[in-house]
Amino acid sequence: MNLPPHQIVEAISAQELKNRVDELVEEIHAKCLPGHTGENPEKTVVSNNLVIVGVLRGSFMFLADLVRSLNRHRLHPRIDFMTLSSYGGGTQSSGNVRILKDVSVDLEGADVLLVDDILDSGRTLRFAVRHIENKGARRVMTCCLLDKPARRAVDIQADFRGFEIPDVFVVGYGLDYDSHYRELPYIGNVIHEKAATTSGS
Repeated sequence: MNLPPHQIVEAISAQELKNRVDELVEEIHAKCLPGHTGENPEKTVVSNNLVIVGVLRGSFMFLADLVRSLNRHRLHPRIDFMTLSSYGGGTQSSGNVRILKDVSVDLEGADVLLVDDILDSGRTLRFAVRHIENKGARRVMTCCLLDKPARRAVDIQADFRGFEIPDVFVVGYGLDYDSHYRELPYIGNVIHEKAATTSGS
C-alpha cells in the first residue's frame, strides 16, 4: 500500500449504517411508491417508471443495500450506473468532473433516483443531475449516504441523505483512499500520522 502513514478510526459503525439505510428506504418508499401519497401528497412522486442510477464506484455498497431493502416495499426500479471522476488519487475533489461511463438505459420520461456516496463540494452531484435531466428524465431526486456541508462550493442539497459529517476524509462502505479500504463494513476517518522529526545538536 503506497500511501502516506495513516490510521483508520471508526466513525459510523456497520449497525448504524444498516439502521440509517432502513430509515432512508422508508423515506424513499413514502415518496416514490406508485399510487402512494404519503404525508405530503404534493411532494410525492407517483411513478411507474422509476430508475435508480448509482454513481460509481463509491456508491456500490450503499446502493446494493438500498435496492435490497426497497424490494420489500414492492418498488421494482430499473437500475443502472454511471462513473464520474473528480478526485483522481487525492483526498480532495479537483472540481473537474468527467464521465468515464454513462448510463445505458433510456431515461426519457423517467423518475430517476441518483445515488451517490458523499456530497461535499456539490460539483459532481450537480453535474450528474444536469446530465440526467438532459437525457429527458421527468424528475431527478438525489440520495447521498454522507453529507459534508463544510466543503460545499455550489448550492445543492440531497433529497435524501444518510449522515452529516465534518470536514474529514473518510473511507469504507464503498468509499476509498486511492482504491483502498472500500471493503470496510463501517465508515472510518483517515488520520494521517505526522512524520517524526529530530533536532540537531
